[in-house]
Amino acid sequence: MAGPVRASEEGLIARYFAPLAGPGADGLRDDAATLTPSPGHDLVLTTDAIVAGVHYFPDDPPASIARKALGVNLSDIAAKGAVPRGFLLTLALPDDWTEDWLAGFSSGLGAAAAEASCPLLGGDTVRSGGPALIGVTLMGEVPAGAIVRRNTARIGDRICVTGTIGDAALGLRLRLEPDASWAGGLDPALRAVLADRYLHPRPRLAAAPAVRRHATASMDVSDGLAGDLAKMLGAGRSARIDVAAVPLSEAARRACAAEPGLIEAVLTGGDDYEILCTVAPEAFEAFRTEAEAAGVPLTAIGTVTAGDAPPCFAMTDGTTHVFVAGAFSHF
Repeated sequence: MAGPVRASEEGLIARYFAPLAGPGADGLRDDAATLTPSPGHDLVLTTDAIVAGVHYFPDDPPASIARKALGVNLSDIAAKGAVPRGFLLTLALPDDWTEDWLAGFSSGLGAAAAEASCPLLGGDTVRSGGPALIGVTLMGEVPAGAIVRRNTARIGDRICVTGTIGDAALGLRLRLEPDASWAGGLDPALRAVLADRYLHPRPRLAAAPAVRRHATASMDVSDGLAGDLAKMLGAGRSARIDVAAVPLSEAARRACAAEPGLIEAVLTGGDDYEILCTVAPEAFEAFRTEAEAAGVPLTAIGTVTAGDAPPCFAMTDGTTHVFVAGAFSHF
């Protein structure tokens, strides 16, 4: 029996993605787009891909998958102190794709792009021959020379994070182990918080101007707080983190109270998409005030120290811990 008749690549683009196109994209009718940075600004470029069965569940809602694909890239832009300008999309579809899935995906993508003022500028649609792969290349801009780099923290700086840490990792645990004993004490609303944080990154674009003005180094937390902090510090710098100061949501606090060992998942699990940054001690209060005025909570959790040892985490029971494998690995 013949399968359903599917639109051509050009038909799919015209139906689902051309309505998302921004200036310079020529309605996605050309093979390239144009983008001119604002006067006195540098372009900031980033790219990330997500793969079915690796970064998301194949049966996740397609609108949520689209939000994640764009959100993980917007998070990188925010951590650089930049604002988004537009993005390119590579969509590699499995053999069993449907137009219903594509309609949901493009709807979620359009909503996320509109919220971030980040239009689609172009891309490519292909058959994957395997699982779905969604690649986004995102372009933003900052005032010339103002990008906040990752490896420029200074000894004595305060270490800060936006929002809360660990919700997405616990949301994934909840997805895999819905009947876990620690989950029994969570009411449906708290379970929904954890599930939502895993499905839908919240790129902290509102905090970008404050990061640009105050942070000495910055990156987003994608692969786990402990591991990403180690990446940020680099040679000659270490850190001491006060775990009691790490901001947790009510759902994460209750989960860790029921099963204290979950704190390791909180600190290493990844998918937070919060901003991890450093700031001179004398600038911290101004930084926090400005970030919170933009609607983004900011918490100091530790201090940059001298040395080459991995970051040291002072646990709530008085012990200290070093996480040897502190981040998600793609390979």
